[in-house]
Amino acid sequence: MSHNGERWLPSVLEGIAEQTSPVSQIVCVDTTSRDGSLDLVRSATGTEPLVVPGSTSYPDAVDAGLAALGKTPEQAEWVWLLHDDCRPAPDALEQLLRVAQERPEAAILGPKLREWPSLRRLLELGITISGTGRRETGLERGEYDQGQHDDVREVLAVNTAGMLVRREVLQQLNGLDSALPIFGNDIDFCWRAAKAGHRTFIVPQAVVFHAEAAHRGSRRTPLTGRHIHYQERRAALYTLLVNCSSRSLAWQLLRLGVGTILRMVGFMLLRQVGQALDEFAALVNLYGRPGQIMSARRRRSRMAAASSQDRSTPPGLLAPWWLPYRHGLDFASDLAAALTNQAGDVAERRRMAAGKVRPENDPDSDEVWTDEQSWVTRFFTNPFALLSTLFVLLALVGAREGFGSVSGGALAPVPASAQDWWRLHLESWHPLGTGTDVPAPPYVLPLALVASFLGTGATISALLVLAVPFSFWGGWRFLRVVARLVAPEGAHRWLLLWGATTYALIPAASGAWGEGRFGIVAVTTLLPWLAHAALGFADPEADRRWRAAFRVALLLSVGAAFAPLTWWFAVVLGGLVVGAAFWIAPRLMRDRTMWGPPAVALGLVPVLLSPWWLPAVWTGAGEALFLDAGRLPMTTVGYVELLTGHVGQAGAPWWLGAAVVTAAAAALIPRRTRIPVIVCWIVALAASIVALVLGYLTLHLPVISTGPGLGFLVLALQAAFVTAAVLGAVGLAGTVDTGGRRAIALAVAGVFGLVPLLGLGWFVINGPGELQQSSDTGIPAYMAQEAMTSKARGILVLRGSVEEGLRYSVVRQDGTRLGEDEILGLSTPASSLTTDLRDLLAGPEDDVAGRLAAAGIEYVVLPAPADGRVAAVLDATSGLSQASAESRSTRAWQVGPAVDPHAVDGPRSWPRSVLLVVQGAGLVVVAVLAAPTVRSGRRSDPGEEETA
Repeated sequence: MSHNGERWLPSVLEGIAEQTSPVSQIVCVDTTSRDGSLDLVRSATGTEPLVVPGSTSYPDAVDAGLAALGKTPEQAEWVWLLHDDCRPAPDALEQLLRVAQERPEAAILGPKLREWPSLRRLLELGITISGTGRRETGLERGEYDQGQHDDVREVLAVNTAGMLVRREVLQQLNGLDSALPIFGNDIDFCWRAAKAGHRTFIVPQAVVFHAEAAHRGSRRTPLTGRHIHYQERRAALYTLLVNCSSRSLAWQLLRLGVGTILRMVGFMLLRQVGQALDEFAALVNLYGRPGQIMSARRRRSRMAAASSQDRSTPPGLLAPWWLPYRHGLDFASDLAAALTNQAGDVAERRRMAAGKVRPENDPDSDEVWTDEQSWVTRFFTNPFALLSTLFVLLALVGAREGFGSVSGGALAPVPASAQDWWRLHLESWHPLGTGTDVPAPPYVLPLALVASFLGTGATISALLVLAVPFSFWGGWRFLRVVARLVAPEGAHRWLLLWGATTYALIPAASGAWGEGRFGIVAVTTLLPWLAHAALGFADPEADRRWRAAFRVALLLSVGAAFAPLTWWFAVVLGGLVVGAAFWIAPRLMRDRTMWGPPAVALGLVPVLLSPWWLPAVWTGAGEALFLDAGRLPMTTVGYVELLTGHVGQAGAPWWLGAAVVTAAAAALIPRRTRIPVIVCWIVALAASIVALVLGYLTLHLPVISTGPGLGFLVLALQAAFVTAAVLGAVGLAGTVDTGGRRAIALAVAGVFGLVPLLGLGWFVINGPGELQQSSDTGIPAYMAQEAMTSKARGILVLRGSVEEGLRYSVVRQDGTRLGEDEILGLSTPASSLTTDLRDLLAGPEDDVAGRLAAAGIEYVVLPAPADGRVAAVLDATSGLSQASAESRSTRAWQVGPAVDPHAVDGPRSWPRSVLLVVQGAGLVVVAVLAAPTVRSGRRSDPGEEETA
């Protein structure tokens, strides 16, 4: 069959003419070529090609060729199928016929396929299909032919490019399936032949060179169109569904449906949106036509029944069941490698563009090891690996209270399951307190995603326990890249070790870890990767700048979910940087690809956080945009705490933070790196100004007054100081040679080198802080158990006295859990309940108990020490009966009337539902655009051909 094959036909026809076993008759079926294919065939074969319409499928073209051959009385007639882009070796047909004589049971024979034009790489030596529809060759990617697979053996199928098939078998099976117009008909035909009792063999001694023009997309026909992957995937699904056994059909339908969704996700992660859509279109095309599948299955059943040698399941010819899972692991490994390789990409290109080459005597250059030296030897002879491992182990010891169930300080207990977090995120109305429409904090979504795999308790434990190790890893990589941008030789590993450990200890030394400020802990882990992604804005390639925009948007959204000031500060800093760039290089900044990526990155964050951002504003809870994650109130941060890096009272001694500030100030001395150090100080100055401005604000919430959450600004300030200190040391390393300067430098390094050691020692000894210090709610256990049965069975808790004033809260189900603190703190209690309580305490009233029941209150609890006058009023109130309490000084009453089961029900907010859809779609799109590009298995056709 030929279609616009002028590029390959001369070589193909030459290969046919060179066959050592002459071909008795040649029939060329041409699907209306528009090039010189017809003239080439006429001149080479002396026969007139059979011209059929361009839309003719390959199975129909084969049928037309068989009809043109005419009838023959010979019973052992063989048909050799060749494409116009496959050239046979001179002895290919001879080798195929030789095996046909040696193995009379063979009905189909196939050659070894090698890549054309390279002529050396293997393409196929027989093929099979996996349970997910993947075409399996059993070869490694790019494997060269060295005779390693040259055994004649039985296989499930061979390619139609060079297939030698008995004519009677071809006619008995009604030829190739016309439902597979171009791809997949080889596997389907050979599978049908196997089920009918015929055997297929691969003959490696016969070699055919195949250009795979249709598969690679170098030639498009009316059959392939622009969506080659769609045609291939549809063929694979069709082949599996029409040939699988009846008892496995239901399983295959389910497996292929779910597998298609997973494959779509995989293609989206690789930024191959077109192939993801092709996957879905292929599935819809087949599943929407069940009649076509069932009709094809009936035809195959009739053929198998007519055969006396039925083999319904070809033994050992299908791919093993575990192969798709191995491919899944390979995909995950490729994706992880692609993500990892992005780390130093920008720095390397910048250095190469500047003509900077790493010197041979670089103390941080990678060492070369022989194969005889194992990784154990390399590990135990590398002091940096040993010290890094020791640091991580000691950090895990310091975080010992983070293992298991943990709460205390600003960290509330976690809910029972991830489903609770998902519900909290998706709800428009929360049955908390007296009911509220204040949206759930945005960090609930990432916690729910992780908890779906780890569980709620393990998620928070992982966040706390792994915070220091992951911050160490991120800090090392970021400092390494920045140092190489500043100086060709980069930073010495001792310096990177100091900077990474100092940065990693910020959440512990600041007190955020000990006080349960998990939002600051999460952002500390994230910040180095966010800063590294932001370096992509300076990439010389516009495409990489746009990709950096989506990576920054995704990471910045996660950071702002835990600490909203992350975005506000990014806006201020981004405005300063872009404004300075317009002032320094106005002509360069006129290019939209220069200022566009940072603007897009900042603008996408409110979109990705829109289900929280906009509802918080329209429900009157806009103060949430300035609060850190965790219980209220926020920790007060003054200027001293800002400079020394403290967020609360559970931090390390102040002089450890002062030492970091001193090191950053000393970094201004070396002239070589003064400019990048000044940039770090500008970042620190911007954080200080924002913190000072916000420090004068007081947020008056419905239940408490508090200042903004300034934890991220403390973190940003300390990160800038650490980066400045490392860069200053890089500049200092190039100026100290011998003598007194070196001695002074070593003395200074020794002093500042004690900072991470002392900080780590303090964390190991005093790490837990306020964690695990849970307070007694004063609610009897039986009441809490009854409250778990219904969200309407609330417990009214009264605290205080008549003189000092009374406060109340409503506890429902299992109490206030992580994610619910901010909702309750920002919600205005129902005015009707406040009025009811004032009326109740002003004097006994007959209808107060009924109004409490209507508000969903079943018990009233006055925790110890109970005010006697308040207790006396409640004792005298009609409809309230005394209930038992676990403490003598705690008083409790049960509300007589039955509670209203719909007391805390509320309306559904359709605008927020729309925002949830926008968020979900936005996250998918941004994640796809932010992912690294991984080349697919399809190879483009080389521009130059090699000759044999």
